[in-house]
Amino acid sequence: MWSQTNAKTEQGKDFVDETEAHGRELYFSWAIREAIEQEMERDPRVILIGEDIAVYGGAFRVTKGLLEKFGPHRVIDTPISENSFVGIAVGAALAGLRPIVEIMFMDFITLAMDAIVNHAANFHYVYGEQAKVPMVIRCPAGGGRAYGATHSKTLEAWFMHTPGVKVVVPATPYDAKGLLISSIRDDNPVIFIECKLLYSLRGNVPAEPYTIELGKARIAREGDDITLISYGRMVHECEKAAEMLLEEGISAEVVDLRSLSPMDKETIANSVTKTGRAVVVAEDNKFAGASAEIMCQVVENCFEYLDAPVLRVAAEDVPIPCAPNLERAILPNAFKIYNAAKALLNWGRK
Repeated sequence: MWSQTNAKTEQGKDFVDETEAHGRELYFSWAIREAIEQEMERDPRVILIGEDIAVYGGAFRVTKGLLEKFGPHRVIDTPISENSFVGIAVGAALAGLRPIVEIMFMDFITLAMDAIVNHAANFHYVYGEQAKVPMVIRCPAGGGRAYGATHSKTLEAWFMHTPGVKVVVPATPYDAKGLLISSIRDDNPVIFIECKLLYSLRGNVPAEPYTIELGKARIAREGDDITLISYGRMVHECEKAAEMLLEEGISAEVVDLRSLSPMDKETIANSVTKTGRAVVVAEDNKFAGASAEIMCQVVENCFEYLDAPVLRVAAEDVPIPCAPNLERAILPNAFKIYNAAKALLNWGRK
């Protein structure tokens, strides 16, 4: 049995870096499963709740095999009733368990808003900090699969606006494991958003458990001329855009926020102060979306260092279409990010 003292952490001196994973690669989805499995081995209070997560292994097979290993008392299939099983998880967390809830598609989290926003988010505060609600809600999210308007949403902005809830969005297999372990151990409700198109992404993942501090961004790519700020799948689109810019001699820095609440304002400010220009990229809708809050942080903290306005690239304000060509047209991509960056770099030039 692995013990708490063996954990690796970015805060600790013996942290295992992604580059030191000795060539061990996992798919993004497997990294999530490994995090869940290792935490269930470590802590008997960790349980799984959700639709089709036990026998079937989840809609995306992330929890496959966990029923056989841990039994039906810890891997619990539920009826199709998000408000009910999220409410059950809130009660279980208050009673001392550490539930991990899987919402089959993030779109369906709307059915559980009362349990999350009016209860899980508030209990710690309304009971004088005596109550804890340690639960994780895993949400496969985002477009790119032509699933249409009811299976493609990414609703992070709703929960960024909810005090008492943390919002985490990993971009790599390495971060998926480390951030999920940190989320499971956190004493607050965490919305853990998994971009569906990243499930097949491979990357270095250490075999041993490790944590990554929530609210700490990473510099995915260093640069000096412009900052591209994003999270989740769009980090990879930013990196593609950075490669396109490099072909023209432009050095772009890519900031991967990792979590949106709490948000690493210091890393954002340090990068934008250095480059003087910023493009914010998000897959959710542009109006009142996550990109708006990130832009606000840039303007509030870096205004005197900006050489041009802050621009953003986000999804158009329409429901996600089923038609693949229309879906591609409304979602952000590397070319749109590249064009926004070029517009900023040419700002003020005649």
